[in-house]
This record gives sequence, structure tokens and C-alpha cells, in this order.
Amino acid sequence: MENVEVVATGLRFPEGPVVLADGSVLVAEIARGTVTRVEPDGRVEIVKEVGGGPNGLAIGPDRALFIANNGGRFTFSEQGGLLIPGHPPAEHRGGAIQRLDLASGELRTLYDACDGERLQAPNDLVFDCRGGFYFTDHGYADREGLKWGALYYARADGSEIRLLAGHFVSPNGVGLSPGRDVVYMADTALGRLWAFDLAEPGVLGPPPPMHPARVVATMPDYQLFDSLAVEEDGRVCVATIINGGITAVAPDGTTEHHPYPDPIVTNIAFGGADMRDAWITASGTGALVRARWPRPGLKLAHDG
Repeated sequence: MENVEVVATGLRFPEGPVVLADGSVLVAEIARGTVTRVEPDGRVEIVKEVGGGPNGLAIGPDRALFIANNGGRFTFSEQGGLLIPGHPPAEHRGGAIQRLDLASGELRTLYDACDGERLQAPNDLVFDCRGGFYFTDHGYADREGLKWGALYYARADGSEIRLLAGHFVSPNGVGLSPGRDVVYMADTALGRLWAFDLAEPGVLGPPPPMHPARVVATMPDYQLFDSLAVEEDGRVCVATIINGGITAVAPDGTTEHHPYPDPIVTNIAFGGADMRDAWITASGTGALVRARWPRPGLKLAHDG
């Protein structure tokens, strides 16, 4: 990536960038519990205090902002000038999918459970063109052991939620292929990118034998995968922790790494007239970064 510019600093673990038509960017500040707007000139304004841990953001078919709120799943500590997420606090009881009307400021919970089971830590979400969205639940580990994460599908009008695939270690970023026929999911602790082939919107096709899904890539050594965005040509750009930066993963599993000097890079979103403006959340240092990407990103279902 080129022309790297820090647009805003002082953010409290920013995540979930959403590029708006006016050039401003909405981010979730997980550690502050807010949805925050960053203007192109770097001015910062809190849009809404939502509480918990707002994580992934996406514009829905009704132009409202949908929030994957992890419910305060992380504790945070300052270490060496970085804000570091840690284990869940004792009072954590689960998270929710929320809808924020950007015009009126009305915030409501759409889903906090599925089939009677509480959502644990919703992390990221992506809309299809049929009024539905896929979202990940990160799960968590505590003294009692691992709480498995999962992939879900839900309707934007609040009428339906269903589990698509469970028993994953740490589901994080989620995105759709250009043909809308594959759902990609990053698994943080495994440093792995999964692919779920779709039989139809909201319905998974059969996985390979003895696999929960197709494995696109698993990173060597110790690297953690966070949130993601998809390029127009089908590459999946996954924010990478420890080896700070963005890892672009081709459908055949080959990778290229674009480094950034923050070991906790958590997300990327594309915008601009040619979709080559990359907005990157450098969460450890609390920065929102803009850069020119070598290829255009994929327009989301409700961009513009």
C-alpha cells in the first residue's frame, strides 16, 4: 500500500470502519463503547454511546447502522504504549446485534439469542442483497473453559436468526465473495481463513468431507487474524495481529502482506471513487489510517 496517512489518533481501540458517501468514516471504539465519526480532515465526533463493546459495523438496507456488540467481552490494559485486549471481565453476560438509526439516534437490540441460547460476543457482520446478513460470534475463554464461537445468518428486520455453523475456536471477520456465493470467515487464534460455499443466500452448501468448511489459508508461525474486507478481484484482505498489517489472501491460498507499524491492526474498509482508498484501524495505537491500495475493493451491498 502507498501514501499511508494517519487521519485520526486517540481512539480507544477502533474497529469496524464504515466509509460513508460524504467521505467520513464511522468506527466502533470498543474500549469506549461508542460509535464514532471521523471526518476526512481528522475531526472526531461521538455519534452514539452504545455501551458494551461495539465491534463490527455495517450499513443495512434501510440505511441504519447495524452493530455487532460483543457485550464488553474484553478487558483492556496499557502495555508499552499499546492498548491490549484481554480476557472477559467477570460481569460479561453476552452480546447482541443492535440497530442504530443514524438520523434519529434510536438504538435498539435486534437479537441477543438464537434458539434460546444467548449470543456470547458478536464480532463482525456483512449484508447480502436479500435483506439478510451473516455475522460471527467470537466466543471466549474463561476459567470454565472455551465457549465456542459460531457463524449466524439473520434478517435485517429482526424476524429471523439461525445458526449456520458452530464449534469454531474464535470466529472474527466475515465477508462475501464478489459472486455472493462464498462466505469467508477469519479465525483469530488459528490464524486461519475459512470459506463456506453457499447453496443459496443464508444456506450453506456441504463442506468437504470431515471438514467444518474449506480452508483457504492458515498463517505460519504465530499470527492472529482479525476482521476483513474483500477485493473486487476476490482476494480477502485480513487484518493481522502480531505481524501487524493486512494480509491479502487469494482464493487459491497464496498471500501477500502489507505491513503497518502497529502489532494490533484489526480491520480494513474500502472507499473512494475508485474503491482504492483503504481505511485501516490500527487499534493498539488508537489510530485510523488511510492508504492507497494496489487494487480496488469490492463494493458492499449497501455502499453509497
